[in-house]
Amino acid sequence: MISGKDTLTRTSLRTPKAAAIAGIAFSILLVLIVLLLRLSVPTDPLEPGAWLETNSRRVALAMNLVPFDGVAFLWFIGVLRDRLGQREDRFFSTVFFGSGLLFLAMLFTAAAIIAAIIFVFATEPNLIINSATYRVTRTIAYDLMNVYAIKMAAVFMVSTSTVTIYTGLAPRWIAFLGFGLAAIILFVGQAITWSIFILPTWVFLISTYILIDNLRPRAEATPLASGD
Repeated sequence: MISGKDTLTRTSLRTPKAAAIAGIAFSILLVLIVLLLRLSVPTDPLEPGAWLETNSRRVALAMNLVPFDGVAFLWFIGVLRDRLGQREDRFFSTVFFGSGLLFLAMLFTAAAIIAAIIFVFATEPNLIINSATYRVTRTIAYDLMNVYAIKMAAVFMVSTSTVTIYTGLAPRWIAFLGFGLAAIILFVGQAITWSIFILPTWVFLISTYILIDNLRPRAEATPLASGD
């Protein structure tokens, strides 16, 4: 038996209708972060580190945005699970939740490595430029973000699209688009320089749909007329 207190607690913890805006915020922040990095740091992970002398502040700004982006992505995952409700499938939900967390973990790790490079350069500039240590750490950060993180993003998109088809979370065309974009990331992602933009674009699309759907006024149930 559910008490009145439990009912009140569940009501007070109900997800706000505008919570899907977290997915939009995640998309915008991730695009901004990647743009700052791509405009400031050469794509070659073995470059000597000349960007540290001219663009370190811009890169530091991008790294400071990563935690906010991570919080927005976690909130977006929460919005998806709340929308699924009792229809949530344990298997696929575990995969999409786990892949989302792995994506964030790799993104945060890459950001921490880049932030450490900037910090060491600020204290010992001659020690980091064109050193073997710099090349190793720079390559690790590059692989984490551009190989492993985006592969987990593809798994997240596939599992979320599968859940969408079976539960009606969003229109089926969004799910099929997710499958197609995830396939691009999995099989040819490394050959496409800007493939990391695929995830935020898809999240922006599904978040916009959920936001519009949540804010759409619902038709009130018409009471049945009492018979004589």
